[in-house]
Amino acid sequence: MSKITIVETGLVSPEHRARHGSFPQMFERMIGAADASASFATVRLVDGDALPDPAGLDAILITGSPAGVYDDLDWIAPLERFVRAAYEGRTPMVGVCFGHQLIAQALGGVVRKSEKGWGIGRHVYDVLPGNGVIDGAEIAIAASHQDQVIAPPAGATTILHSTFTPHAGILYGNGTTLSVQPHPEFTAAFAHVCCDKAGQYSAPGTLVATAKASLDQPLDHADLGHALARFLAKPRI
Repeated sequence: MSKITIVETGLVSPEHRARHGSFPQMFERMIGAADASASFATVRLVDGDALPDPAGLDAILITGSPAGVYDDLDWIAPLERFVRAAYEGRTPMVGVCFGHQLIAQALGGVVRKSEKGWGIGRHVYDVLPGNGVIDGAEIAIAASHQDQVIAPPAGATTILHSTFTPHAGILYGNGTTLSVQPHPEFTAAFAHVCCDKAGQYSAPGTLVATAKASLDQPLDHADLGHALARFLAKPRI
């Protein structure tokens, strides 16, 4: 049984948290459905919790956030140092959305706001054959982002990609770190909430409507959730 330390880098509004849960609770549901033996601890980084020594952790999961990895926030640099230490120590680690971008940046990749605009709704990604982590030829997952990994770190392999998001899933060179841009922890209902939120910012109304309609089609969240749970349960090499 592994204990997964979830680093909470963003907050769900109280209104939506009451119905959908916090980001850590979403991940606990997703991973628990795949591995009932998993247990969890949460580091509420945005509330001022200190980051632990990754050498003492079984596994790490870094959540999404409305923040950008390039924002001038006092907890981003310490989180990057934490990621590098976890990577060097070969602690199993997964990042999702902001977590995906933060891991890539911390390990030498390039992240920025994409000129393509908002990626919301159901996105379909091609899967790199024989990647050893995610099965199948393609996978459909809800997305909600503007920023993207533009260039992965040296030694990393892109295992999920699409025309809109060329580096949507990255397996890093040590084999114990994985990150994905889309959100397998989201329910379709919460993905709708994120589409509406994007519309309150800069996403065009036509894009929001199309994105929300796309969520009526099947999503492969359980498949990716199982893959991430298996990855986090791997023993430290």
